[in-house]
Amino acid sequence: MSDNDQDQDQKTEQPSEKRLSEAFERGQFAKSHELSVMFPLVALFAVLGFTLQSASREIAEYAVAMFTRFAVTPVSRDNVPALLSEALFTTGRALGPVLLGCVGAALLAGGVQSGFRLTPKALTLKFENLDFAAGFGRVFSKAALVRGGIDALKLIAIGSTLYLGARGLMMDPLFSSPVEAAYLGQFLTQATLLFLSRLILALGIVAAISYGYEKFRTNRQLMMTREEVKEERRNAEGNLQLKAAMRRMARRLMQKQMLAAVPTADVVVTNPTHFAVALKYERGRDQAPVVLAKGENRMAQRIKALAAEHGVPTVENKPVARLLFSLGRVGETIPAELYQAVAGILAVVYRTHRYYFHRLKSRRMEAVA
Repeated sequence: MSDNDQDQDQKTEQPSEKRLSEAFERGQFAKSHELSVMFPLVALFAVLGFTLQSASREIAEYAVAMFTRFAVTPVSRDNVPALLSEALFTTGRALGPVLLGCVGAALLAGGVQSGFRLTPKALTLKFENLDFAAGFGRVFSKAALVRGGIDALKLIAIGSTLYLGARGLMMDPLFSSPVEAAYLGQFLTQATLLFLSRLILALGIVAAISYGYEKFRTNRQLMMTREEVKEERRNAEGNLQLKAAMRRMARRLMQKQMLAAVPTADVVVTNPTHFAVALKYERGRDQAPVVLAKGENRMAQRIKALAAEHGVPTVENKPVARLLFSLGRVGETIPAELYQAVAGILAVVYRTHRYYFHRLKSRRMEAVA
């Protein structure tokens, strides 16, 4: 047993979402060349089914008109561009839907197989692909043998379709008795659609086998050992712990900034025990009162203690404190629906604590400095 087989035997776990996502970015997903051929063929069959008769009639009418004018239309340097433009326009109008349908189907085939995801890493140069020994091993690998079998099956399917179709068409009256000229166009239309439909059916079976094998092979390559699953889980948990630590650090930093701003507040509105919100309002600078700090339970007690230490007025108003805590955001103005209630609180504070506001201006200047 080779080393690759032993490694594969150890991979007993299904690939995780992270491993599948990384594989898609590298371009490692189930890809079938037969499926990429099938989609344009189906598009060609569908477009021809709707446009073949009208396109054939248009080209035939143009050919008749062109050959009719040959006897009376002189060919010169002046009218050749116009004649070529007319021919290209007529041909392009007839074949344009076919080309657009095939191109769209080819893009759709690629999108269906890739899950409509971008694979930027698949475009990077991989030096391991230049390894002659590895390339030689890929040529004589099990996957190459399976691919050869699928190619042989594809050749048999196409050959059988063409042989059976041709044998059936040889029984047509066109090859055994005189027919009208118009019948030739009808025969070609029916023969084209018949060949395409049988070819699509035969290649569809081959494409299903090919894509199923590629899906199985890719999934088997991406399978993981138990140690890889454990390692990925540990890394994921480590990332979650790191993110949680960063959130805690950001929360502590924000709390520190809030507590540092409490001594410069105009008033602290309390619940009285559950919530505390510190507000400031500077005329000519703030459009409305601004939330400097807010907290509940223990944080509320710390805000109240700082307010008492620095003489910041404290007003107990349960509904306003609860609404300020729920709707207010630190560093932003209070919600418009609380303007009137907060204005009443500030008016009372300004009247009863004039001595505090006399010192507050200098305290704010010190805090900014």
